[in-house]
Amino acid sequence: MQEQDKVWIFDTTLRDGEQALKASLTEDDKIQLAHTISRLNVDVMEVGFPVSSPADFRSVQRIATEVKGPIICGLARSVAKDIEACGEALRTAQQSRIHTFIATSPLHLEHKLRMSLDDATAMAVKSIKLARNYTDDVEFSCEDAGRTPHWDLCKIVEQAINAGASTINLPDTVGFVTPDEYAAMIRHLMNNVPNIDKARLSVHCHNDLGLAVANSVAAVQAGARQIECTINGIGERAGNCSLEEVAMIMKMRKDHLKVYTDIKSEEIYRASRQVAKICNMPVQPNKAIVGENAFAHSSGIHQDGVLKAQNTYEIMSPESVGVPSNQLNMTSRSGRHVIEHRLEELGYQKSDYDMDGLYKSFIELADQKGTVYDYDLEAMIYFNQINDKDEKYQLEFVNSASNSQSVASSTIGMRIDGEAKQEAATGNGPVEASFAAIERLTGMSVEMIEYNLEATGQGASSLGQVNIIAKYDGRPYHGAGIAADVVEASVRAMIRVYNLIYRAQKVSDLKQQRKAG
Repeated sequence: MQEQDKVWIFDTTLRDGEQALKASLTEDDKIQLAHTISRLNVDVMEVGFPVSSPADFRSVQRIATEVKGPIICGLARSVAKDIEACGEALRTAQQSRIHTFIATSPLHLEHKLRMSLDDATAMAVKSIKLARNYTDDVEFSCEDAGRTPHWDLCKIVEQAINAGASTINLPDTVGFVTPDEYAAMIRHLMNNVPNIDKARLSVHCHNDLGLAVANSVAAVQAGARQIECTINGIGERAGNCSLEEVAMIMKMRKDHLKVYTDIKSEEIYRASRQVAKICNMPVQPNKAIVGENAFAHSSGIHQDGVLKAQNTYEIMSPESVGVPSNQLNMTSRSGRHVIEHRLEELGYQKSDYDMDGLYKSFIELADQKGTVYDYDLEAMIYFNQINDKDEKYQLEFVNSASNSQSVASSTIGMRIDGEAKQEAATGNGPVEASFAAIERLTGMSVEMIEYNLEATGQGASSLGQVNIIAKYDGRPYHGAGIAADVVEASVRAMIRVYNLIYRAQKVSDLKQQRKAG
């Protein structure tokens, strides 16, 4: 196939996807996910909205510096301060793109922007020209293009390209249009915008009616050559177009669609797992490509067919998207080389983990539960990274007791700024008693918004993973913890929350000092 047959994959997991989360990701979480997404070989990675907050600016800046491969993109409204913040945050990137947008539908122009299409066009042109001072790669989006008259789109798109935009994005912002309507919109612009050959047409579809993937594919068939999407389809409201679905559609049906992407499909499963874990958004079991049931066969007829010929009921192999073909059960007698070999088979590189810390956790877990599985290793990699030994609050031990005849109690031992301390408390259960003890140790009280417990694998020996959303001083914080014991996992998650609160307070204090100075 030729270069013109390539469909660019523009990943917006760290921008549009992150907007949907109940608690913002930490800077370290974003860096970890950015490296994971980079390994998928996406063409463009939209990593934030730099003007929105100092934290987002720093995250975009750090990703621009540390992550190599994809074009690193930041989002900006058609406003000078947004463009300038974007340009500064992306300055160190090997390849950068500024993505600027303005609404174009009559509904948005009248009620949100309160301006005419001519005024919006003038703002867009001015912003694109300003963005070109920072990079030659500028993308312009017509927000709510799906509900914008086609001739209005032609007018503003022509001006945007003349101003220097090399990518034109036509979002179905509210997930309203159908595939035939979306394809007709793309064809109309290709046939009626005189300079359309100077830009790549892009689509960004939301899933409010469950049509995000179908609309994106229809747009490609009509001539679009970039799809904006997210891993696991996460995003505002019902989510975005799912990266793994469009990538595999174009891989499996390239004979019909006559297009291709550069996505490394064997990295899909691991990326999906990482996003689900870090974002605290579990994947539904029947999710296409990456769901737990995606390659499961329960019907006897199906099982018989697959055993005789795999393609009777499987159009793609689990290995093609990176699902491990087998699981190696490891014990405390397994050496470092065994762990390293298994992680390599699971798609991890040595730079993804600290072997000393991981091996220590591995031995402790193997002594507790006997056998350690692949999913245990993956969980430990993530949780070893977020449980930094330099944090203010560090867990030393948990000692809890409960029965049906008395009130539960718990004693928590912690190091706070390196000093060993412990407190005991009671509660309606061992988890509540433990949280009360932590509150006494820290001197801070948080409001519990959400508490979720799930197993990282199957069977009674699975690790327990706890995710907490807690609010302090009006802001939500996400804490995650994992352990063989549910109470310990809960305690680790809550201590994570308190460490995030402490970090936020330090940032706030620094801002106050700068203002005072």
